[in-house]
Amino acid sequence: MAFIGHDRQVHSSLSEINVTPLVDVMLVLLVIFMVTAPLLQAGIHVNLPRTRTAEPHTLSANAILVTVDRDGNIYLSSGGRTAQRPINVNELPRRLRQELAQLAEKRVYVRGDGDTPYRVIAYVLSLCKEAGASVSLVTDVER
Repeated sequence: MAFIGHDRQVHSSLSEINVTPLVDVMLVLLVIFMVTAPLLQAGIHVNLPRTRTAEPHTLSANAILVTVDRDGNIYLSSGGRTAQRPINVNELPRRLRQELAQLAEKRVYVRGDGDTPYRVIAYVLSLCKEAGASVSLVTDVER
């Protein structure tokens, strides 16, 4: 493509795209995503109790996870989504039944903070069983 400049001469336009700024922006975005991705997957911080017999286990993408934090707040996560806010303890059986109805395996994984009173964890376990789930406790490996 040609155009006429102020000096009345015909000039050609620059037809190449400068990709250096694009590469710089992409590298910055890559670093940002690399730093923030582990934080997004972390979910609710729970200090899991440690046991010698715990086996490393990866949860499937559609696993149902009930988390009880140090203060006794209950979070329900399923389908790979992390819970953002606590749910009411009275809603737990109903919500679990809804989630379990969509799955073939009726298993719920309970993550309880090691500092949470046992009575709270026991109550959550009974609510999960009441909803018709088989329950597995999540622990950390003692090192």
